[in-house]
Amino acid sequence: MLLPETIAIHNKAQYEFHTIYFLPWKNQMVQAIKDNGGKVTCLPAKNNVKIILSVTDVAKYVREHKIDIIHCHLPWAGIAGRLAGKMTGVPVIYTEHNKWERYHKFTYSLNKFTFGWQQLVVPVSGDVEQSIRHHYTNPSLQIQTILNGVNTEKFDRSLPVAVDIRAQLGIAAATKVIGTVSVFRVQKRLLTWLEIAHQVHQQHPDTYFIVVGDGPLKEEVHAKAKELKMDGYLHFAGLQEEVRPYFKAMDVFMMASEFEGLPIALLEAMSMECIPCCTKAGGIAEVIEDNKSGVLVDVQQPMALTEKLSYLIQNWDTIAPAMKKNAREKVKSNFSMQRMVAELEAVYTKLARKN
Repeated sequence: MLLPETIAIHNKAQYEFHTIYFLPWKNQMVQAIKDNGGKVTCLPAKNNVKIILSVTDVAKYVREHKIDIIHCHLPWAGIAGRLAGKMTGVPVIYTEHNKWERYHKFTYSLNKFTFGWQQLVVPVSGDVEQSIRHHYTNPSLQIQTILNGVNTEKFDRSLPVAVDIRAQLGIAAATKVIGTVSVFRVQKRLLTWLEIAHQVHQQHPDTYFIVVGDGPLKEEVHAKAKELKMDGYLHFAGLQEEVRPYFKAMDVFMMASEFEGLPIALLEAMSMECIPCCTKAGGIAEVIEDNKSGVLVDVQQPMALTEKLSYLIQNWDTIAPAMKKNAREKVKSNFSMQRMVAELEAVYTKLARKN
């Protein structure tokens, strides 16, 4: 959970963090934000239109609490934040996690219409930055890429975890566990993920698969697993606030995504020395060095992961030790949360001074 993790690291003697949550969309991070020193206010919003209609409440909150900077994530919160910024005169930062090509037409249009009403855009990867520059060509827009990061001190395989998932599920030490942590959405291609898992298991029966997460396609995903008769070698863990025990149980972290920004779950998995085997979707190719810190295939050919995984399993003792180490070192060197927080704080300080 990126937001509470960053709040935990930020200099709270210098910055006070207020988070506005639109419910009942998401609430699993509320307690974690509070536990890490953030203040949380929940506003009712059953859909995107309700979020926009909440703008006056957001603006009122900004004025009453003397907020210095509005920082938004995701397009509809970004639209609402820009409107609140217009109403209050408070500078707005928007973190863009996705490529614009993938937005719904209405979301795309309203996002683009309001995009100039902010002081800074922060793409999470070079791939996302390119997408912004292609679709929004106003040269006056300030853009600064800040790569996503994870707390590598926390996501460390050598640390003890609360639950031994392998023991809980009865998975032998020699069994190779391939997993993912994902929202069940179309772009994640989880039906394809299951097809890959099924084929790998046919070739290598001593494999086991874990899927952590939930989402709109839950019924379809579970139905696909049932169709493939995967009960004996697949575990659906559901939505989990604490994912480290699952990463520690995994040997390989697999993603078959059609598009991505810069997935936090991927960085967490690599920090936990899981070997990433993924499509080259979005910022993923900026993280994984093929055949060194992981394995990559073209976005258009996700089923090619079957052959790649099979080769990795067959040559595990030769390939895996160095690849695990390289995966963690890549994240420590380039995608640490400490680096990301330092860059964000520099941006906050600069904008606050201007205001």
